[in-house]
Amino acid sequence: MVKLNVKKLLEQKKKTKYWLFNRLNNLGNISYTNFNNLVENKTTSIKYSNIEKLCKILECEPNDLFEITDEND
Repeated sequence: MVKLNVKKLLEQKKKTKYWLFNRLNNLGNISYTNFNNLVENKTTSIKYSNIEKLCKILECEPNDLFEITDEND
């Protein structure tokens, strides 16, 4: 299963979900529900534009955002 590492990246940068939500919302409108689903890995898809925005905000590469696990949730 492919998972997003957003929470791990936020921890490494000592930033909060609230901080990320505000930055992401400044680059384009996203509802808190959709944002929370994204961060909590409760979504089944992600737009390329959101990947790009997350990479810019978190100063990372797309590979840093994703992790492959053995879980089949």
